[in-house]
Amino acid sequence: MSMQPVKFYQSGTFTVGNRLLPDAERTVQANMRRTNSLNSGHRACQGCGEALGARYAIDAAMQATNNRVVAVNATGCLEVFSTPYPETSWQIPWMHSLFGNAPAVASGVAAAMRIKGRKDVKVIAQGGDGGTTDIGFGCLSGMFERNDDVLYICYDNEAYMNTGVQRSSATPPAARTATTMAVGPAPGNVFGTGKNMALIAMAHMIPYVATASVANLRDLESKVIRAIGISGARYIHIHVPCPLGWGSAPDATIKVARLAVESGLFPLIEAEHGEVTARYVLRKRVPVGEYLRLQRRFAHLFGKVQDEHTIAAIQDMADSNIRRFGLVDEG
Repeated sequence: MSMQPVKFYQSGTFTVGNRLLPDAERTVQANMRRTNSLNSGHRACQGCGEALGARYAIDAAMQATNNRVVAVNATGCLEVFSTPYPETSWQIPWMHSLFGNAPAVASGVAAAMRIKGRKDVKVIAQGGDGGTTDIGFGCLSGMFERNDDVLYICYDNEAYMNTGVQRSSATPPAARTATTMAVGPAPGNVFGTGKNMALIAMAHMIPYVATASVANLRDLESKVIRAIGISGARYIHIHVPCPLGWGSAPDATIKVARLAVESGLFPLIEAEHGEVTARYVLRKRVPVGEYLRLQRRFAHLFGKVQDEHTIAAIQDMADSNIRRFGLVDEG
């Protein structure tokens, strides 16, 4: 059989999985020593952003700690699809907490490790937006206020996806869910509600807060690795599109996530002790309509008569983020 040489056109890029790069420039997932902490066999939907985000986040944490991580997982999509009794896809010490007390349970684990003198073991708490911004909000604020030595990661898919796509306090305006108005002059979620959890975490003046997205997996990995090396309470808010709940194509998850970032609707930032220290400057700013069109939850905005007023209001939100966090290089 004749042989044909293969040309590698991406050897100088940061393409995920590229093993032609020097070791220091490879992603954790491109390293043969990755732990596959969230292993294959789980029940996540096709194109699930949360499964992707969790895999990268926990593998990065494992690499940064020499495989010494304990994870506490709130009830929610991530827990349900990864641990259908009696099976599990986790290959780390992993605990299932109630929907609302993952931060408290993780704080207890961290205290136990401190008493045992196990400074080498890092504790991570995980939850979705429902278990973080709603049900577990009080426990999380307490964890921040006490500055417990826990890294909390929120995988934000902007609704209660596991129980039927109900609205959460992270659901964006105009998005249709099972518990928002389906008809009328303004269907979907109302404007003027919700919480910006990253800003709330920053208001607690904790050592480290960051936002991340599955659109930029190298950035996600680096922020987890940095957070693991800091003592005290840390918080990372990861944007994870949900094809089922958002009505987006399973193969468009990364594209949808990228448009959320590039439109300014989901800024990527880092903060220390309440002050923004780094931000991702938009390479190519896109109008929010490009992001909204890919999701059936916003389909009512693009009917026979396009809802220019609502789209403009969402654009104003993106513009406000761009101004507030300096996401455009004015130079």
